[in-house]
Amino acid sequence: MNLEESELYLRTRAAQSFNVIQTVLLAEFSGVTTNNASGRTPLHMNEDGQPDPARPDTDGPYSYWDHVDAVLELARSHGIYAALLPTWGDKFNLKWGKGPEIFTPENAYTYGRWLGERYGKHPQVIWVLGGDRALETKLHFDITASMVEGLKQGGAVQLMTFHPPGCESSSRQFHDEPWLDFNMIQSGHGEREITNDRRVQQDYDREPAKPTLDAEPCYEDIPVGFRGELGYFDAADVRKAAYYALFSGAMGHTYGHHSIWSMYRGGDDLIESNQQGDYFIMSWREALHRPGAAQMRHLRALLEQEMGRDLRPNLDLLHFNRTGANRMAALQNRENAYIYLPNGLYVDVVMRYIEGKQIRAAWFCPRTGERTEASSNAAVLNQGIERYTAPTSGRGNDWILILKGV
Repeated sequence: MNLEESELYLRTRAAQSFNVIQTVLLAEFSGVTTNNASGRTPLHMNEDGQPDPARPDTDGPYSYWDHVDAVLELARSHGIYAALLPTWGDKFNLKWGKGPEIFTPENAYTYGRWLGERYGKHPQVIWVLGGDRALETKLHFDITASMVEGLKQGGAVQLMTFHPPGCESSSRQFHDEPWLDFNMIQSGHGEREITNDRRVQQDYDREPAKPTLDAEPCYEDIPVGFRGELGYFDAADVRKAAYYALFSGAMGHTYGHHSIWSMYRGGDDLIESNQQGDYFIMSWREALHRPGAAQMRHLRALLEQEMGRDLRPNLDLLHFNRTGANRMAALQNRENAYIYLPNGLYVDVVMRYIEGKQIRAAWFCPRTGERTEASSNAAVLNQGIERYTAPTSGRGNDWILILKGV
């Protein structure tokens, strides 16, 4: 993307109440071998003709890294943090990627130190190691450790985490590492039934306590299981993943769109993974305004005012929970409770978990952000079990019951 396109993207996301964007400095596919919009690549070549992480190319006017500087400044101007991956994982563990594998522990340290010196004091940066790859060998661990050491030695003072492969959390390999400030989960794109609440809960229960979030849940309009013939995750799916995660104790949540991570330009884009014509189904400009993206602001508005030390998940609020696609999630603080019903229906609530002699109830719509009083509109005694029936039911008719003690 050129700078004008980047500005459009960041301005739109800021208007939609997003506050962090994840991006990669040495990107997937051919990110170290093809030119950016200004005709520049990130690295000099070594004597073997391979991109050299120890030699970032800052030569001449408006280098690749000058463009990074400009985009980071744009993000700062819009109040957005950049969660920066120094490299995508295929640059040290090829797997299904394009690579090339260019990192050693030595040049990972040098590259990390250079990044730390250049961006280590930037107020809007969060560092994300890894990049959709497991660390499978000692060499992979050594490369990651060296890059972390380089960043720190270069002066990086910001938060750090690790982006794991699908259906994993950074906690499996790094929870006890002192440099890991919070955990990242990739619940991924292969599960038709969304279960990221369980992954968040596993991290939430770990000792020592560290915050966690689902940094790569199902993306809006991505093929289920990466196969177009299976259909696509939609706004109902991305809302469900978001509320499941936050109602289970996550510190935040990532919304993703399939055409946004790739910045897919449309039918004339030469991106290799769209050979069948059903993998990417719209341009990134269209994708900016998909309903799931616009609805994330309602979740932020609902919960941000309640953030505090006593906000916690509590499934004991539910007299019984359903299974599968109708599984509910529940969150509370001292005086309020929030119960997510993914398909409407009803919930039987166990009272007395929040303070107050009586309880007033309201329904919150995740699709519109509107709040309406429960049908009875009368306070009930804060005792026993009380049934609340959602205004509507069915797929896409998710609701949040809000209970307030009075």
